[in-house]
Amino acid sequence: MSHTATHIPAAPTWDLDSIFPGGSASAEYKAFREKVKKDLAGAATAVDRLPAAITPENRPQWAAAISTLQSILADLELLLAFASCLKAQNVSDTLAHAADAEGEEDVAQWKKLMTRIEAMSLQQSDAAWQLLTAAPELRGTEFFLNEVRETARRKMPVEKEELALDLAVNGYHTWNQLYDKMAGDLREPFEEGGQTKLLSMGQIATKMSSPDREVRRRAFEAMTNGWKRRQDLAAMALNAQAGFRLSLYKYRGWDLMYEPLHNARLQEATLDTMWRVIAEEKKRLRAYVDAKKRLLGIDRFRWYDEFAPAGRSDRQYSFAEAGDFVVAQVRSFSDDMADFYRRAIDSRWVEAEDRAGKAGGAFCTGFGPVRQSRVFMTYGGSFENLLTLAHELGHAYHQQVITEKPYFAQQYPMPLAETASIFSETLVTDAALGQAADAGERLMLLDQKLQSAYVMFTDLHCRYIFDRAFYAERRNGMVPAERLSEMMVTAQKEAFAGMLDDSGCHPLFWASKLHFYMTSAPFYNFPYVFGFLFAGGVYDRAKREGKKFAKDYRALLADTGSMTCEELARTHLGVDLADEGFWRSAVDRALAEVEAYVKLAKSM
Repeated sequence: MSHTATHIPAAPTWDLDSIFPGGSASAEYKAFREKVKKDLAGAATAVDRLPAAITPENRPQWAAAISTLQSILADLELLLAFASCLKAQNVSDTLAHAADAEGEEDVAQWKKLMTRIEAMSLQQSDAAWQLLTAAPELRGTEFFLNEVRETARRKMPVEKEELALDLAVNGYHTWNQLYDKMAGDLREPFEEGGQTKLLSMGQIATKMSSPDREVRRRAFEAMTNGWKRRQDLAAMALNAQAGFRLSLYKYRGWDLMYEPLHNARLQEATLDTMWRVIAEEKKRLRAYVDAKKRLLGIDRFRWYDEFAPAGRSDRQYSFAEAGDFVVAQVRSFSDDMADFYRRAIDSRWVEAEDRAGKAGGAFCTGFGPVRQSRVFMTYGGSFENLLTLAHELGHAYHQQVITEKPYFAQQYPMPLAETASIFSETLVTDAALGQAADAGERLMLLDQKLQSAYVMFTDLHCRYIFDRAFYAERRNGMVPAERLSEMMVTAQKEAFAGMLDDSGCHPLFWASKLHFYMTSAPFYNFPYVFGFLFAGGVYDRAKREGKKFAKDYRALLADTGSMTCEELARTHLGVDLADEGFWRSAVDRALAEVEAYVKLAKSM
């Protein structure tokens, strides 16, 4: 599977020229953006000319207008995804940032047209609307269109919605863009191997999984120092985004959780049940943390110890080895998945090189009408990096499967977006466990599994608790950086339930975590936890049924854009997400290895 090495070959860069040659200066990319604008103008004319009432005679005209809007939405994904890739590979690419801002303006125009469709949908009788959604040209989009009509009932009048969209382009979303640029530009000096270099936050983050605690501590301090210098600006951005949301919610009559739950296609009762079970059961992780503390020879578990490797930690994997291993393990379940993973790697769909100037984190993006994906990450050779590759390729496979559907039916919610990625990651981890050559390797792999549960049940929970507390306080005015740090520490103490030492909290986590600043996704925390536990249920089914489940798994992924989370679970797994028993079983599954880990750790 791997070898011990002090140096591994450089990981590959991705191919973007096959999408649009020439990067941000691409003439083809510029022409495509101009085409999108022309298409939007044409769509606006088509919407203007729509008859007020849908009839059998004018149904083709209505269906054509909506089909055009569907096609433009796919093109907008391509436009923005390409800009996002350019920004991620080089945070200083000013042309890419400009293209991204331009694309957001186009999205606002598209949303304004959809707002008009929403308003017109409310003027139709149920029979007339059903007549439209049954049009052959719109087959497969019924769920999306009915959701559009239902959402319209919860919005302001058209004129106000259009104004809000216009204001968001140069206000709300710009704060997100400003944060991304600020985070990407941050550099801190870091000494390693007798040399001091200026490293990006993404590069420093990779040091947080070092086996050397002193390296981890210095990496944490470097990251903290960087964000201390930017905390007031980060607080300004966070407050501005939250203020915009709260004002908009006030005029729409939405409560705080309406938008995140609506976007997630999830019932609040389901979410509350999930968190309640986690809060009750997470204490079982204490035995894991105590065992890890003994292994690390420490008496206080701090933030920078969370990703400390246990067991055999000196092993590195070249990118090629990591790709080969992931593909081989996935093939044990699905040839279709394995063939796709191989294609993605060999076609250079993955940006993995460790270099300065890149954004931090990892993501996978589709390209709308182009049936391809791209994966962004920084590969450093650890097993954790190998799992990141497996995780993001899972996203890419999901994207590939769902392209069988109309584009409106490809819009799956965030909780279900994590299903394929976590399924892939779990498949690879369990395969590695089955092949572990010795106790040290087995301990390392068990640690990876339990580390995931620990992060989901503590780290992600603290983000959710912080978000709820921050928005409650933001209603009364601006929340300064110092108060945000206090609230974050309070959230961490509750969420980590004593497993994280009081001296080891991360007060500036609210500033350093980009998910708090994503204007496209408020409360981007619980979807990961839902996905982690839901994917575990899917994985259990795969373990029981083996390769014969691969076809059913593909069908489940294909339906993720056409059902609510509760409907998908009932249809493809036969489970009720409102049932506390489902979540207890899911948590039991996630913590099943604690006893084995503790026992093995004692023997080391």
